[in-house]
Amino acid sequence: MRRILATLAVLSCLLVTTAACGGSDSSSPSDSSPDQPKVIDVTFNGDSVTPNGDRVEVGVGQPIELKVTADAPGEIHVHSSPEQELAYDKGQSTLDLKPIQQPGIVEVESHALEKTIVQLEVR
Repeated sequence: MRRILATLAVLSCLLVTTAACGGSDSSSPSDSSPDQPKVIDVTFNGDSVTPNGDRVEVGVGQPIELKVTADAPGEIHVHSSPEQELAYDKGQSTLDLKPIQQPGIVEVESHALEKTIVQLEVR
C-alpha cells in the first residue's frame, strides 16, 4: 500500500511539473528555433543603460545578438565560460556573443558604468 501511495505522489508531482512547463510564454527559448539568434536591444545614454538588469531567457547553444545604440564607445563584459569582452562604437553596433553551452544565469555587464545590462537565463 505504501508503494502505491508513493507512486501516486510521484506521478502527481510529475503531472504538476509537466503542466507548469506547458505554458505559452513568448520569451521562452523553446518558442523560437535554437538556430535563430536571440536579439537583445541595448541602449547606452550617458550613465544609464537599458535594459538595466532584466532577465532574458535563451536556449543552450542559441546564438545571441546585442543590438547596441550608444552615445559613446565602450565595452560589454559577459561572465560566461569562457568570459567574453566585446567592444562597441558610438552609434549602432551589432555584437555577436559566443553561444553559451551551460545552463544557468550569465551576467552581461558594463564595468565602466558598474551596471548589469541583462542576466541571461540559459536553459
